[in-house]
Amino acid sequence: MTRVLVTGATGYIGGRLVPELLTAGYDVRVLARRPQRLDDRPWRSRVEVTEGDAGDPVALTKALAGVDVAYYLIHALGTGRRFEERDRRTALAFGVACREAQVGRIVYLGGLYPEGEELSPHLGSRREVGEILLAAGVPTTVLRAAVIIGSGSASFEMLRYLTERLPVMVTPRWLDTRIQPIAVRDVLHYLVGSARMPSGVSRGFDIGGPDVLTYRAMMQRYAAVAGLRPRRIVTLPLLSPGLSSHWVGLVTPVPSGIARPLVDSLVHEVVCKEHDIDRYAGPHDPIGFDRAVELALKKVHDLDVSTSWASAATPGAPSDPLPGDPDWSGGSLYVDERDCTVDASPQQLWKVIEGIGGRRGWYSWRLGWWTRGLLDRIVGGPGLRRGRRHPDALSVGDPLDWWRVEALDRGRLLRLRAEMRLPGEAWLELQAGSDEHGRTLFRQRALFHPRGLPGELYWAAISPFHDVVFGGMQRNIAHAAERAEDPR
Repeated sequence: MTRVLVTGATGYIGGRLVPELLTAGYDVRVLARRPQRLDDRPWRSRVEVTEGDAGDPVALTKALAGVDVAYYLIHALGTGRRFEERDRRTALAFGVACREAQVGRIVYLGGLYPEGEELSPHLGSRREVGEILLAAGVPTTVLRAAVIIGSGSASFEMLRYLTERLPVMVTPRWLDTRIQPIAVRDVLHYLVGSARMPSGVSRGFDIGGPDVLTYRAMMQRYAAVAGLRPRRIVTLPLLSPGLSSHWVGLVTPVPSGIARPLVDSLVHEVVCKEHDIDRYAGPHDPIGFDRAVELALKKVHDLDVSTSWASAATPGAPSDPLPGDPDWSGGSLYVDERDCTVDASPQQLWKVIEGIGGRRGWYSWRLGWWTRGLLDRIVGGPGLRRGRRHPDALSVGDPLDWWRVEALDRGRLLRLRAEMRLPGEAWLELQAGSDEHGRTLFRQRALFHPRGLPGELYWAAISPFHDVVFGGMQRNIAHAAERAEDPR
C-alpha cells in the first residue's frame, strides 16, 4: 500500500484531502504541530499522526520515514512581515528532508500566476516555493490554482459576504481582471491523482474550472445562484489593494491580514495557460462556477462545512497551551474567577456553554463585545465575524469568533484561547459540574498573561468592566440554562 504524508491536515485543503486519500486506498500519515486538534475528525482513527513542525528537520525525518508521496500544503498566508522568508525556509527544509528520506514524490498546491509580470509578494512567494521544491532532487508536482470555490474557503467567503451584504458597492479596478476559478472538489481530484504520476514527471500544472470570469461577473453570478437581485457595482480606480483589503476585512469574516494577499492576487490576470494535468491525473471534467457555488451554498445551509479557512490557526496567534504552572515561572497570570450554582441540570448548563458565541453571542454587554470586535478587525485581527463552524457542536481547534477551542471535555470543560490582537495571552474557561450538595456548579475563569508594560496597562484598563462583561455572562448563561429543557 502506498504511504502518503499530509502536512497542513488541520487546514482547509489538508483536512479535506485526508479522507479523499483514504477513500482512494492510500495509507495516510499526517504531520501536525498540535495533534489534539485532529481528535474529533471522523478519520482520526484511520491515520497515523506524527507531532512536529514542517520546518523542523528532526520532526521531518520521523514523519517521512517510509513515505512514498509527501503533500506540502503549507502557506504563510497573512502572517505579516517576512512571510516570504518563512515560506522559503520551511520549503527548503522540507525539500532536503524528502530527498534524504528518498520520498518518491512531492505534491504542492500553489497559486496560479501570469508570466512576465511583477507578482504580488504572496504570489511571488508561492512561485518561489514551487521552484524550491522542484529543485529539491525529488520528482515534484506543483499544482497552480486561482480562486478556489468551496464552502469555507477564504476566497468563497470573501465573495459570498461581499455579494450578500453589499447590494450597491464602490469597487476597485481589480473587479474587471479575468480569473479562472476552480471548485474545491476538482482541486482534491487533482491532488489525489498527482500521487500516481510517473517518476519521470516533475513539473508544474495549471488547474482551473471551465469558466473564465471577471470578479464582477463572479459576484453577479453568485447573486443569481443565491437568489439575490443583481448587484449595482461602480468601479473607482483610486482604491488600492491595501485599502481594498481593509474594506474586505470590515465587511467579510476574512481579516485584512488574510484578505490582503487574496486581493493582491486578484490584481493579476490568472488564467490557465495549459491543461496537461489530465494526461497524468486521469481524465476529469471540472464543474462550472455556478454549480460550484450551488454546492458550496448547500453545504453552508446544511451545516456540513467540514473545514474552513479559519480551521488553521490565526497567523501570529500564540499556540502553546495553558501551562499547569500557575506562577508562570515568575511571570504574572491574572485571573478573574467566578462560581455560582444553577437551578438546572449539568446537561442543561453544558448545552448552553457549548452553544456560546456566533449568532447567539456572549450573553453580556453586546455593544461592548461588538466594539472590541470592531477594534480588533481594524488592527487586522479576526474580530467576531469568524463565528462558529456549527451552531451547536464544538471540536478542539475550532474557531469561535476571536477565540479558538483549546481544550474540550464534553459535558464538563470548554477552554478557549484568544486570537485577537492583545499585548499578552488570554484564555476563557467555562466548566459545568456539581458541588458537594449535588447542586449544579458553574465555574468561569478569564485568564491573562501580560506581555510587558502594555499588557499590564491593558489588564488595568479592562478590569473595571469585568463585572459587566464576565459577571453578566455568567448570570445570563445560568439563566439560559434554567430556562432550557433538560436534554437528558
